[in-house]
Amino acid sequence: MKLTARVITFVAGLTARQPYRSPTPEERQTAARGFAKLLGGVPAELSDLGFSVEDDVDDETGRSYTLAVNEPGTDRAWGLYVVDRSAPPSLAVEVPHSNSDLRTELVGLEYFRQVRGAVLLVAGAHRRAGGRTADVAHQPRSVFHAVAAELAERGLPQVQLHGFNDLRMPGVDVVLSTGRAPVGAPAKRAAERLLAAGFDVACAWEEPCAGLAGMTNSQGIVAAAVGTTFLHVELNRTVREDVVQREAVVAALTHARLDQA
Repeated sequence: MKLTARVITFVAGLTARQPYRSPTPEERQTAARGFAKLLGGVPAELSDLGFSVEDDVDDETGRSYTLAVNEPGTDRAWGLYVVDRSAPPSLAVEVPHSNSDLRTELVGLEYFRQVRGAVLLVAGAHRRAGGRTADVAHQPRSVFHAVAAELAERGLPQVQLHGFNDLRMPGVDVVLSTGRAPVGAPAKRAAERLLAAGFDVACAWEEPCAGLAGMTNSQGIVAAAVGTTFLHVELNRTVREDVVQREAVVAALTHARLDQA
């Protein structure tokens, strides 16, 4: 199955009522250790957590990748992860609210394809599953967080994609924030590129953003602690539903070179 179809099919199967449990501390350690080895090309240990791991070539880019995906239909719904093998790890592209913040997985996949060495993280459960313990953006006791923290500690910037209802901030297309991490040049470049592309952009470091600033985001908290870039990107529903606008967002983020200081 092609990578696009794999991602779309995976996300389409997520529901608020699906089985989900948080991993134990030992399982989180295994996940972090196993994913570190996976980055180095060794698929050891992740199978112990129910992940299947395979290598393939993306038909869209012609580049090799490694895919790790959780076992279907069980409470170990811990995510889908894709590593681009064409370059050393460079950027983490994160989709924490799969099938809740609709179409963010499409933005994430396309952005992943534009950056050599990118790593794509897609949550394995709907954010409301497991009594909301599956909301990995606010749950440090998750495999998603363990993987994101491993990447942050390696110095990789993180770009996390979210969605909001148009009525929450009327007239605003995109809300950018850095959570608790400092506002650096990469975030400012992203804002400039999105503005230049014609989007109405609200920056949380300049104005109130209706609770969309990611201040309680678990991955942003880790980024702040280790001193790496974290960009929290909120897209309104209109942008997410329009393929041309989604492509424009990806182009703007790509040209902002968030993998550079």
